[in-house]
Amino acid sequence: MRSFVFAVACLAAVQVAHAGAIDKLHRFLETTKTVRADFAQIVVAKNGKRPQQSAGVMMFSRPGKFRWQIEKPYSQLLVGDGDKVWIYDADLRQVTVRKIGAALGSSPVALLVGDNTLEKNFTLREVGEREGLEWLEAIPKSPDSGFEKLQMGFAGNDLKAMELFDNFGQTTSLFFTHLERNPQIAPALFRFTPPAGVDVIGE
Repeated sequence: MRSFVFAVACLAAVQVAHAGAIDKLHRFLETTKTVRADFAQIVVAKNGKRPQQSAGVMMFSRPGKFRWQIEKPYSQLLVGDGDKVWIYDADLRQVTVRKIGAALGSSPVALLVGDNTLEKNFTLREVGEREGLEWLEAIPKSPDSGFEKLQMGFAGNDLKAMELFDNFGQTTSLFFTHLERNPQIAPALFRFTPPAGVDVIGE
């Protein structure tokens, strides 16, 4: 699948100086049922060469429903319907489907669309200010998560950026614009029916 669609005294000092990003995440999730945003994604391999860039639209409805539509430079769609996750690659004419619990778990998506029990699956810590944003870091507790850490950047109470560092040295950066909180989203956008003639892999 293409890359889809972050000393004790010193640490304490950093947390005091830059406290707030974790609170912003909790507040964001507690006050946000649905989200729609445009995104730009940049994927950089371990060797740093030939970054892959893509763009599209993401939506979610908590808990468990999301739609991640990559529009450029190729088409790819991820839909979570609350029970399953569907990954549709139009170029390959292939759909991969998995149970949502297995697909999310300690994944980055779980931070946004799961319930509010973040500390069950992630260790959270403040990492300070950078590029005008307040950042937190989420480290998965599961060794099978597939990524090393995730960082999330907030401006005010809005999520503006995410950076994912996977276990293979690859970094995925996401930047959100035109973010709408609690918009009305048609339930049909969180359902998926495989097109006729495509290969369906998985459950």
